[in-house]
Amino acid sequence: MKITLDTEFNGSLGRITLAEAVKHLKTRDLACTVPPETVEQKVSVFSDCVERGFTPLRSEIMAAYYVAARDSTTEAFDRGLITEGEWRQRRLDLDRLVLGSS
Repeated sequence: MKITLDTEFNGSLGRITLAEAVKHLKTRDLACTVPPETVEQKVSVFSDCVERGFTPLRSEIMAAYYVAARDSTTEAFDRGLITEGEWRQRRLDLDRLVLGSS
C-alpha cells in the first residue's frame, strides 16, 4: 500500500487523512517552543517524503533530521566555524540527500 496525503489513519480525535493532520499541525500554535518557520519547514519536508511513498514514521524521522541538520549547519556558519561556501555546499548536499533535489 502506498501512503499518500489522502491516506487515513486513527488520530487522537478519530479518523483523519494525512493531509488534514498536516494542516492541523500547521495551524497549531507551537511558537512557545518552536519557531513557526521551523514547523512549516518540517511539515513541508514531511509532506514531500509522504508524497514520495515513505511511511509516516520514516517521513517524520527524515523531516526531523533535515531541520536539525540545517539548523546545525547554520549555527556553525553563524559562529564562524565554516565558510559561506561550506555552508552553501552542506545545504545543497542535505537537500539532495533528503529531498532528492539536484
